[in-house]
Parts: sequence; structure tokens; C-alpha cells
Amino acid sequence: MSNYEVVMCIVNAGYSDVVMDAAREVGARGGTVIHARGTANKEAEEFFHITIQPDKDIVMILVQSEIKDAVLHALYQNAGLKTEGQGIAFSMPVDHVVGISGSSAKPEEKEQTDKPEEAAAESQPAPFDGENTESESK
Repeated sequence: MSNYEVVMCIVNAGYSDVVMDAAREVGARGGTVIHARGTANKEAEEFFHITIQPDKDIVMILVQSEIKDAVLHALYQNAGLKTEGQGIAFSMPVDHVVGISGSSAKPEEKEQTDKPEEAAAESQPAPFDGENTESESK
């Protein structure tokens, strides 16, 4: 199991910088913005007492589990429903993480070889077979 969670924040288009600034203030490093379109109806607008803009930004932020609550609180304060961004945020656990510097996933150290063709073959990624890898946290 990983020590990471993904925080997702859905905000009105153009407010992704507000989300990332708030998340960075409490320790997040970066995120990914996906442009999207909301499908809320009039009943939802009446229930939340807001006007829903159809164009949205979804900001996905991978964070260490220890700072997840601080990130969610910062997003609520800076980009929540009572702000112009009218954002909602939630988190989900992440089972496996690869490709993050400083994560518990450490590549195996490989022996140096004198044969270039062996070195080239070793540098190719192994095909993913759906099984657990050594890169996951224990």
C-alpha cells in the first residue's frame, strides 16, 4: 500500500491556479489540470444556492497521506463553494506510485556491464503484467 492519496478539486474554469497556490502553501508539489464540462441541472443549482458554470477545471494533486487533510482544508478555504471558484474537493487512496522522486519506490541498482547490447536491454522497461512490483510501498 502506498503512502499517497490523490486530491481532486473541481472548480470553475480559470481557477486552477488558485487551487494549486493553496495546495502548494501546505506542502503539495504540483498537479495536473484537466479541462472538463459540468452537467449539473437547475435542481443542483437551487440545492447549493449557486449558479453552476458548465466549463470546469479538474485539478489532480498527488500528495503524501500526512498532508492530505491540510490540502483539503486549504482548498476549501481558498477555492470552496463559497468562493468564485465554487470548487469541491475530495481525496482517494492510491495503491501504487511510480515515477515520483523522494517516494519509497526505489529503482534497483544495476551492475555496470561491459557489453552495450546488454546495457540497452536492461534499460528497457519490463512489460506490466498486473502483478505487484517492487516499487510499491510495504
